[in-house]
Amino acid sequence: MLNGSWDAVNKSEVHKMSSNYLQSVEGLVKNIKINSNSSNVFSPNLQFKFCSSSNCNVSMFGIGVNLNRTTGILKVVAIKNVMKKLKNNFLDMLPTSLLISATLENNSDSFLQITLEFPEKTLNINTKPHCVFWNTSEKEWSDAGCVIKPSNGNGTGQVVCECNHLTSFSVLMAKEDISTEVLDIITYVGLSVSICSLLIFLTIEALVWSAVVKSNLSHFRHTAMVNIATFLLLADISFLASEGDSETWCLVLTLCKHLFFLAMFSWMLCMSVMLVHQLIFVFSPLRKRVFMFLASSVGYVCPVLIVGSSYMYCKYTNKPYYDKKTCWLVYERLLEGSIHAFILPVGTVILTNLFSMVVVIATLVKSSVPDASKVDDKETAKSIIKVVVFLTPVFGVTWIIGFAQLLLDKDNPMVTVASYSFTILNSFQGLFIFITGCLAEQKIVEQLTRMQLHLKPTTPRVDFVLD
Repeated sequence: MLNGSWDAVNKSEVHKMSSNYLQSVEGLVKNIKINSNSSNVFSPNLQFKFCSSSNCNVSMFGIGVNLNRTTGILKVVAIKNVMKKLKNNFLDMLPTSLLISATLENNSDSFLQITLEFPEKTLNINTKPHCVFWNTSEKEWSDAGCVIKPSNGNGTGQVVCECNHLTSFSVLMAKEDISTEVLDIITYVGLSVSICSLLIFLTIEALVWSAVVKSNLSHFRHTAMVNIATFLLLADISFLASEGDSETWCLVLTLCKHLFFLAMFSWMLCMSVMLVHQLIFVFSPLRKRVFMFLASSVGYVCPVLIVGSSYMYCKYTNKPYYDKKTCWLVYERLLEGSIHAFILPVGTVILTNLFSMVVVIATLVKSSVPDASKVDDKETAKSIIKVVVFLTPVFGVTWIIGFAQLLLDKDNPMVTVASYSFTILNSFQGLFIFITGCLAEQKIVEQLTRMQLHLKPTTPRVDFVLD
């Protein structure tokens, strides 16, 4: 196959055949079991070598491949006469005749750096090296996330590709991986702050639960907030764990993020709809059993059904459910791709919450918070109003920016602005919940103050008696 020119086949079929050939070769190499009797493979158009030492330095058709790691087995295959047959979406680039694929198995290193050393005679001083990888889901080349370093200046050309990093939050609502080092730093910082904030919030809720939940309305409010915080925490942790080469692990994390984000928005929907019901139907309050049944159906069952049905649909229609590089849903084009099983439900929730916020504001303009039979209900209604009025614009604007990323062309300068805005707002959502659900909640602050005063040691009294 590598010897042939494939001239008898049209161009689109050549692209498809070469992509399938490359994927098959990589799958074969990945499944090769290495033992002490294994040997390297040499042929005019294909070479296969493996390395089990900590410092691997192999040469494939005169090009050196170097990788330092502590554990694992490196498998490298070099293929000739297939690069020009693959689809070239970098029209200003001329593909070389050699393709190198490296696979690392049983490795636990968090950071890896692969170095390709090109002999001086293979480099043209008028050309600029460009490091790319073959995106199996998009069937095209991509340079997303790869950092290229120039020659080391010692007479031997060298290109260093560093592509192993945390995918930033911007990839959640992007047509392709648009990660940068700055976006990754923002994601790390934001996730760390959000996870700590959510853990503190859930801990405080557990400590003050019995003291602040004294009516059905307050029970509704705190139940919704705890579920929102819990699912956002699980989604952040899943996002943070989205590194690694295991396809199974990547699929599991994609399912988890899809489910947890949908569940978080579903509970936000429950809280806003419950608030509107409380404001409009003053004399027909929801019973606890009814609310828990409806909220559980919307907050737990609906997300599971959406995620399960979208995964099964993609599986049985042979469409990709997730991107193996980003560990997230796939965007193909408008209204096509698994990411629409996330966009459409979230968009529906955002629109409903915005409508609820308008209803709440209009009701408050006409009158004050409805008189309730208990003072506790009035205070709880006010706290829910603060949460909905603050979080709805923050969460809504965040994901509206994300939706805009899908509509913008990648060459549009606004894509960068949208990516940074979306990443910053999304990664710090846990902090927003902590501020609105805890620090801005008067009853929680008062209860924490009482607990602090109760635990504060008192100074023993000493009386002096003069006899």
